[in-house]
Amino acid sequence: MTFRVGMVCPYSLSIPGGVQAQVLGLARELRRGGHEVRVLGPCDGPPPEPFVTPLGDSLPTAANGSVAPLAPDPAAVLRTVRVLRDERFDVVHVHEPLAPGPAITTVTLHSAPTVGTFHAAGASASYRVFGPMLRRLIERIDRKVVVSKDALALVQGHLGGDYDLLFNGVETSEIAGVSPYRSDSGRPSVFFLGRHEERKGLGVLLAAFAGLDLDLELWVAGEGPDTHRLRAAYGDDRRILWLGRLDEADKLARMRGATVFCAPSLHGESFGVVLIEAMAAGTPVVASALDGYRNVATDGLDAVLVPPGDASALGDALRRVISDRHLADRLVTAGHRRADHFAMARLADEYVARYAEIAR
Repeated sequence: MTFRVGMVCPYSLSIPGGVQAQVLGLARELRRGGHEVRVLGPCDGPPPEPFVTPLGDSLPTAANGSVAPLAPDPAAVLRTVRVLRDERFDVVHVHEPLAPGPAITTVTLHSAPTVGTFHAAGASASYRVFGPMLRRLIERIDRKVVVSKDALALVQGHLGGDYDLLFNGVETSEIAGVSPYRSDSGRPSVFFLGRHEERKGLGVLLAAFAGLDLDLELWVAGEGPDTHRLRAAYGDDRRILWLGRLDEADKLARMRGATVFCAPSLHGESFGVVLIEAMAAGTPVVASALDGYRNVATDGLDAVLVPPGDASALGDALRRVISDRHLADRLVTAGHRRADHFAMARLADEYVARYAEIAR
């Protein structure tokens, strides 16, 4: 059985982000399986895929210690209603279903049997303040899914209800097929990818890197509110390459070519998709020992995990992995096995089973 699926993303699909990557990756996998999928969401520029229906520009909105590119304006809401009524999907799949804009509009309208996937973890002021209203609203979601135990604790703690615990998926075979980027310098490299803000821990990584007296490079991808300050503080270190925002192809090429992938986040991570991507790319992982990262990585087995915010421990871990080829090879081998558990093809099968149940 195949389905016409309307997949709704509350965040701008032309801006890199974890939820956006999950939405587009799952849509691609479902389409490979013969399902007709349209992704609906804000777009600040051309849609990233031909199967994306743009719902307007986003507005930067504070959320979870970060800034989320949401579209809560009336124009985006009206476009969402129009598309849902015109398309007549068999199933609607909403990511972050209580986020302002297209997501919460889709849940309220309930134009078709609905799956809702909750990604966020940590704290939520909106859940706390609007709990009674949101508890009534989530009853309109026919099948509720969370991506981690931390996401379950957040939504169930505030709103109650029953949820399926699934995982975030990674397009493992596609990642493995990317040609690695090779630096002209030939030096070992540490790769950071993320928004330049406090919770992503780039400042901690830069402090750790400054204490490493090794001939290596630090590839810093992304941008954000802290970019100018951090570049001013560490711009004299010529080993640091500031790459700016990378497209998906360049991101994966750097990930495949790096000596180490480093995720030094301090908080607010519900699931370590980027760690799984690095494992699938065959790159050793050094990361913070956050609960969200422990969902996918085990210290000493497939990653080296250190206390969040500890620049000294982070520097020691990077030195160990770069200097100990046996350790790095062991992490890569175990990482490949771990990544296979999170293949997007497996996740797509799980969702298709749920589509079939609610469509009946």
